[in-house]
Amino acid sequence: MITTGIASRQGTRPLNADSATIHRLPGTPMTAAALVDGIGNTHAVVNFARTAAEVIARVGARRGPLLGILAAAEMSTAPPGVQVEDGVAVAAVASESGTTTIAWTGDSRIYGWTGSALVQRSTDQTMGTWLRRWGGTAVTLHTDDEPDRTVPTEQAARVLDDMARAALSRCSIATVPLLMIDDPLVILTSDGMHGQISPETLEDLVRQHAGGDPQALANALVAAATGDDSGYRDDATAVVIRRH
Repeated sequence: MITTGIASRQGTRPLNADSATIHRLPGTPMTAAALVDGIGNTHAVVNFARTAAEVIARVGARRGPLLGILAAAEMSTAPPGVQVEDGVAVAAVASESGTTTIAWTGDSRIYGWTGSALVQRSTDQTMGTWLRRWGGTAVTLHTDDEPDRTVPTEQAARVLDDMARAALSRCSIATVPLLMIDDPLVILTSDGMHGQISPETLEDLVRQHAGGDPQALANALVAAATGDDSGYRDDATAVVIRRH
C-alpha cells in the first residue's frame, strides 16, 4: 500500500509559486508525485506551476517521471527572445513492488529514508554544485560596481547555490537524471523548504514521523522552515510518499 501527504506554506511574497500534485493511475499500483517551484511571483507563474505539476504527475504515472518532466517542459518553450513562465521540478513514481523512480531538473530535491538515515537522492543543478565539482581551489567573482574578488571555491559556491543551471525551459532528455531507489519513504522538497531548515532538523523530523501518517510529516517539515535574518521566507513545499 502507498500513502501520501502534501503540505505547502506561502512565503513573504504576495503569492505561493510552489505547486505539488499526486496522481494515482486507476487500475494500477502506480502513484506519481510532482513538485514544481515556479520562477517568479506572478499569477501567470502560479498557474504555470500548477499546470506543470499536474502534467508531470499524470504523464509520469503512465510513462515515468522523466517523460513527465519533459512533457511539462514543452509548456515553457518559446521562440528566441520571447520570455515565458518557467520553474524547476522534481518527480517520483512509486509502485507497491518496492521501487520508486525519480527524475528532476533544477534545485528542488528528493530525499529517501532508508529506515535509519535520510539520504539526498537528487543532485542540485546549480552553479554552486557545479563549482564544487569543477571550480578548482579558487574562483574570481565579478559584481557590478565592485572590484572583482578571488575567494575559495566553497565560499563562491555558497554565493551561487541559488543560481539554477537547469529549469523546465532548459532541460532535455540528456540533462534530466533518472534513478530507481528502494527507500520505503520518499520526500520531495522545494528549495524554500530544505533551504530554510537545517539538515539535522530535517532528519530528526523524518525520524520522528517516518512510521506514521505522511501528511503529519509533510506538515511538520513545512512548519519547521524558517526565514532568514531579514525576515524573508521563501515558499516551502513538501511531498511525502510512504510505501507500507
